[in-house]
Amino acid sequence: MSTRELLANMNTEDKLVPLAVEKELQAIERLVEVIVKQIQKGGKLFYIGAGTSGRLGILDASECPPTFGVSEELVNGLIAGGDKAIRKAVEHAEDNTEQAWIDLKENYINKEDVVIGIAASGTTPYVVGGLKACQSQGIITGCIVCNPNAPISQVSNFPIEVVVGPEFVTGSSRMKAGTAQKLVLNMISTAVMIKLGRVKDNKMVDMQLSNAKLIQRGSKLISEALGVTEEDALSLLKTHGSVRKVIEHETHK
Repeated sequence: MSTRELLANMNTEDKLVPLAVEKELQAIERLVEVIVKQIQKGGKLFYIGAGTSGRLGILDASECPPTFGVSEELVNGLIAGGDKAIRKAVEHAEDNTEQAWIDLKENYINKEDVVIGIAASGTTPYVVGGLKACQSQGIITGCIVCNPNAPISQVSNFPIEVVVGPEFVTGSSRMKAGTAQKLVLNMISTAVMIKLGRVKDNKMVDMQLSNAKLIQRGSKLISEALGVTEEDALSLLKTHGSVRKVIEHETHK
């Protein structure tokens, strides 16, 4: 294929992904609602995965504190092989059926928590073993998988099976499968945080003001919400430290 043909054909395959996700909206809804319920009871959310799947879980977990202002312990991403595996493949890490439970215990897993296994194939031993151990301890499990009736679904209380079909490069599950997993993770974490009240209207009122861009964005949100100048909004933001606190303080004066 020419370069243009390669890109066009990849794009054609990618267009199938949102349609496959749409078929699983009911399953995603069920999982979101149980996560909200468990977090309201004091629970946490864990993602476990290997390779691309593990990295996607870590990406989603790491973005929750700056986006929604929640604690770093609330949403956790664990990858087979540990932090080293975020950047480089760790040989045979995903083949260990016991390690995920060890990793979860090191992160103080308990019965209020929810654990979501992420695996494109649905067969990853690290993930299957981790979910099986969780179920034996009465911990709620879910999964995001791209094969129907996969082993991972058998050890998940709330399975999500986004069947995207064969990859453009056979077996390269970082492609359509990875895109599907990212879309579902976006939906889960964002919907959970909205249901928990971490978003006002559609604004990130609890975001961490960790750089100049976000401070400017926060000032703009305040300016629009309160009808004040951005200069006044910035001054209020510096005084109160968060968009939510400014809006609540000013609207209840």
